[in-house]
Amino acid sequence: QVQLVESGGGLVQAGGSLRLSCVASGRTFSTYTMGWFRQTPGKEREFVAFISRTGGTTAYADSIKGRFTISRDNAKNTVYLQMNSLKPEDTASYFCAADRYGRLWSGKSFYDYWGQGTQVTVSS
Repeated sequence: QVQLVESGGGLVQAGGSLRLSCVASGRTFSTYTMGWFRQTPGKEREFVAFISRTGGTTAYADSIKGRFTISRDNAKNTVYLQMNSLKPEDTASYFCAADRYGRLWSGKSFYDYWGQGTQVTVSS
């Protein structure tokens, strides 16, 4: 069982930046596709970004493209989400997730392990 722990959320003004981190337990991190998702109360959890095992392939939701960047450090078992030019509509709980099969899909059903989430609040 893989445990994922997110950190880095907080309160920021519109236009500001935050960097989220997600640390994974275990020794198989480099074999997982890693993703970030977000959710607001009453809404479905939505895809934000994913990154392939080696970091060579990334994908982003249209709503955040050009503002957010996903990256990973396999030596540290960590995936990051750099969020710039934040908007109030980016306010959500952000979750990292791992696909143990290394697939490159944005659907949340493909991800096997999930963190508990970190709250991001963007004030206007």
